[in-house]
Amino acid sequence: MIQGDRIQEQQLYELLNSADFQLFVLEIENKLLGCIGVSLGQQVAEIGSFAVAPAEQNSGYGKQLLDFAESHIFEIFKKNVIQMSLLNVRTELLVYYQRHGYQLTEKIEAYPLGQKLGEPLIPLHLLILEKIIRSI
Repeated sequence: MIQGDRIQEQQLYELLNSADFQLFVLEIENKLLGCIGVSLGQQVAEIGSFAVAPAEQNSGYGKQLLDFAESHIFEIFKKNVIQMSLLNVRTELLVYYQRHGYQLTEKIEAYPLGQKLGEPLIPLHLLILEKIIRSI
């Protein structure tokens, strides 16, 4: 689907040093199992940089990370609207996020070409999903 790195070292460094971004990692016995990033906007929080180690997928770690990020967004950052973008071809992830309360919006964005996020091998665009949290 995408050729090349999805993020460059310099981009990660800039994100980690941004006041509006936090990266949470799940580590057990010094083994990195996954991560999830939260970016804060004025109205919404955005989830991204979400990954679980391939050998650890389908073990519940993704749900733990997602639940933690949502709770943190609601309780600490005081935001109740969460958005995320998803490659249109990742239908299995769309189903996963919908099971966790995310809804597909009518917003569609072009894949960010030329921004050192990897180059698509097929035509791609980004779907925008949203979840409104009423309580945790």
